[in-house]
Amino acid sequence: MKKRITYCTIGMLFIFCSVFGQKSTSLEFKGQISAVGNYSPDNELDVFTGIRYIPELRYTIPVDSTKLIDFEAAANISGSSFIRPFDSATTDGTLRPYRLWARYSGRQFEIRAGLQKIDFGSATLLRPLQWFNEIDPRDPLQLTNGVYGLLGRYYFLNNANIWLWGLWRNEKRRGFDVVNTYQIQPEFGGRIQHPTPRGEIALSYHHRTADSRDLTSVPSIEQIPENRIGLDGKWDIKIGLWFEASYIHKSKDVGDLTNQALLNVGTDYTFGVGNGLNVVLEHLFTSFDRQAFEFKNTAHITALSLSYPFGLWDNLNAFTYFNWPTKEFTYFLNFQHQFKKITGYIMASYNPKNQQGIQQNELVNQFAGPGIRIMAVYNY
Repeated sequence: MKKRITYCTIGMLFIFCSVFGQKSTSLEFKGQISAVGNYSPDNELDVFTGIRYIPELRYTIPVDSTKLIDFEAAANISGSSFIRPFDSATTDGTLRPYRLWARYSGRQFEIRAGLQKIDFGSATLLRPLQWFNEIDPRDPLQLTNGVYGLLGRYYFLNNANIWLWGLWRNEKRRGFDVVNTYQIQPEFGGRIQHPTPRGEIALSYHHRTADSRDLTSVPSIEQIPENRIGLDGKWDIKIGLWFEASYIHKSKDVGDLTNQALLNVGTDYTFGVGNGLNVVLEHLFTSFDRQAFEFKNTAHITALSLSYPFGLWDNLNAFTYFNWPTKEFTYFLNFQHQFKKITGYIMASYNPKNQQGIQQNELVNQFAGPGIRIMAVYNY
């Protein structure tokens, strides 16, 4: 089915190109090449190397002075190896679509169909509303898989906006999902965002059908209707303040995974130290219960992010997470230098075996124990 969606998107491209070929169109090709080497002594295969190439093609067709049609196609081409020097090694390679969408947009609206990134919410590090992506805040490239669907957005003149979406054939877990999606059933939802004095507040809703058959600790059920409600707000009152909350209810009994509640509160401030030290602090509360709002199985995670620019070309970022139930820390330090054409990164980290509550994804490997990583990125 995903191949059909891909063919339909490509077909739309050719149709619109022929219809609007006389317009002043533009074609843009760009890309990103990244190479990484990682050493984590606590892992069986302690050396990791990888290279990734994301070529991106953008085609734009003006319809009139206020409307346009554009298309984006990007691929994720990667190869990696896990090595124990002079002993053993494994290799892997992938070629997958990264983005593939078509969009019709005007001054106050847009409609986008295909493989795309959908992201919203107020939080930065620990994100209850990360429903459709898997961005790891420790990843300087902010890589994430997309979702197949249709997204419409309308922007009012007072900065309020409405989102509506429908998704299909997206079976992978995203964000804080603990149960897979039953991909044959469509997903749908929406979001209303409205300005407030010195900030904004938003209400979100999403419906999907979950599938617990791959889990051994809960009843195995193929189709579980699930509803989500999210509420978030953000304000700038000399310091940044925000909250982000999500409540998830499954209509069938899957034990402690039947009801899920998440609440994040956070703040940030840039201190006048040198070139400016930016500090972000967030606290996440989570609860998994058979009955709604029992709060029997709870957890707390606190996250702190520090960012300091040494100048135009150098920046230092530090992250730390503390899991209160397990009393475990996670550390991540990243120094970035911008060369003439290449961005270089030197990263040091320590991750416990169980990184519960911290976003991870299959595009960025975060290894347990101490580690050091070197990465070079070329954008053109």
